Amino acid sequence: MNYPKAIQDLINHLKKLPSVGPKTAERYVFYLLNQPNDDLQKFAKSISELKDNITICKTCFQVSETNPCQICANPQRDNFTISVVSNTRDLLTLEATKIFNGKYHVLGGLIDSIKNIQPESLYIKQLITRIEKEKIKEIILSLNPTLEGETTSLYISKLIKSNFSNVKITRLAKGLPSGTDLEYADEVTLANALKYRNEL
Repeated sequence: MNYPKAIQDLINHLKKLPSVGPKTAERYVFYLLNQPNDDLQKFAKSISELKDNITICKTCFQVSETNPCQICANPQRDNFTISVVSNTRDLLTLEATKIFNGKYHVLGGLIDSIKNIQPESLYIKQLITRIEKEKIKEIILSLNPTLEGETTSLYISKLIKSNFSNVKITRLAKGLPSGTDLEYADEVTLANALKYRNEL
């Protein structure tokens, strides 16, 4: 027996989400069918307005409600230290530790030859411009300890060293096992990684 078209269409859409297979998508749809219409309308409105109410900070390139974002606009932050992260989720994960008081730079991904993500596809050029313009003293490479993260860290490190001999380059260290994603690390582990970062 086939599902009604409205149900099947929603299942097909939900299957496109990360880590959502056909069975999970079905459970979500039948859960939604049991919710009040008002809740469904609010849910649908949140989705339809998602991109309308979100922008990209033109300084650090994180997803934000304002441009510049609250972090970049905060005069109390350390203006001479930048933590380089892959995406906004990693930025928010690091920010939750309440250890780091500098600024951020979101690359928009990691170098990945298999997925054809080259350095030119990321906000690396903009990072180099920020280092010069904002007189940055330290760059913290806060990237996932995966093959892609290591490749990206090495590329950025070489690029900075060849252009700015006086800029200190460090990376997250203690407590982060190889092959894990930052977003799944607990706050204590990330706090230690920030505290005991290594200079490259």
